[in-house]
Amino acid sequence: MPPQRRFGPGMAQMGVAGRRAAVIGAGPAGLFAAEVLAQAGLAVTVVERMPSPARKLLIAGRGGLNLTHSEPLERFLARYHPPAGPIEAAIRAFPPEALRAWCEGLGQATFVGSSGRVFPTAFKASPLLRAWLARLGRLGVTLRTRTRWTGWAGDGSLRLLGPEGEESLRADATVLALGGASWPRLGSDGGWAGILAADGVAVAPLRPANVGFTVVWSPAFAERFAGAPLKRVALSCGPDRVRGEAVVTAEGIEGGAVYALSRPLREAIRAAGETILVVDLRPDLDRDALARRLAAARPGQSRATTLRKAAGLDPAASGLLREAAGSDLPGAPEALAGLIKAAPLRLTGVQPIARAISSAGGVALAELDARFMLKRRPGVFLAGEMLDWEAPTGGYLLQASFATGRAAAAGILAWLAER
Repeated sequence: MPPQRRFGPGMAQMGVAGRRAAVIGAGPAGLFAAEVLAQAGLAVTVVERMPSPARKLLIAGRGGLNLTHSEPLERFLARYHPPAGPIEAAIRAFPPEALRAWCEGLGQATFVGSSGRVFPTAFKASPLLRAWLARLGRLGVTLRTRTRWTGWAGDGSLRLLGPEGEESLRADATVLALGGASWPRLGSDGGWAGILAADGVAVAPLRPANVGFTVVWSPAFAERFAGAPLKRVALSCGPDRVRGEAVVTAEGIEGGAVYALSRPLREAIRAAGETILVVDLRPDLDRDALARRLAAARPGQSRATTLRKAAGLDPAASGLLREAAGSDLPGAPEALAGLIKAAPLRLTGVQPIARAISSAGGVALAELDARFMLKRRPGVFLAGEMLDWEAPTGGYLLQASFATGRAAAAGILAWLAER
């Protein structure tokens, strides 16, 4: 038999007791769906192709598990693309405060950071995951690892490939929560896309989201400043503007503010082969005030000293300014202030999806009914990043994963009750 863990029974609920559910994928969306289904009394088996569950969650939480965000709900929902639709409905049904209450129920208190992001008090992901797996164990959930889903057999059962070869699994309902295609070494490799496309399901190509972009730096700049932060900057792409931080890499630029613009930047590069990212290195000063500071610099002072003392630029920001100018910096204070406020960086490409934090594309939302069930395959429900939506980092990705996992499970309970 393939590796599995079996625990005691959960509490049964009228109408679904004794039914069997399969959850394919042991990330946040899949595990949350499994919890809701097991609490309702279904016998739940979770199938995971990796040796252990929630690997991406653990890695993402190494530097602090950003669960969700504390901003007002309407502003929170505006971060998602496409707007409205089933993702919004799922989050409204399970909003950030509900996710925080769920964490509290696991004995994992949360707090709001200075940026409005929400973290568990333990900060790391591992204490939360341990408590969660213990709860799933008490509910009787079976976890099968090192087992890959390969499609459906002719009788509708799930085809699996585990350590001992091919086998099938019958279930009254199934949740597919297989993730996107970012960080494939952690389990989400997008291999499901071909299976669903062959079944007639519309699947948008998986593309990198929350990802870095390539810039052709000079060798001297790349060698000196790779890894240097760009703090308190504002980035613009067309009408979209984001304040935050970025990081210089040897190949280009990445970081939170870049990720927030990843969709318009990616689409602009896809359309034209390249695009311009405008960097405001002093968003807290208007152009005229900055020009007056530059004009007041001491005569004979070096340009580097002027940029540091009058404009407040650190060496990395000053170096980026020179890269953006493409030649000598302008001498007139007004022109130099204009460059500092709008330094153009030519982005020539998108980093590979394997290096992205998340992915765009996936199963078209129109393929689902209001219960997150595939219209083409009754009894199969979808959740998480394998659906065609995207959002920036900052807690939005995990919130939607939990919320859609819950929505898919609720859809199963409603569908089974009808039957």
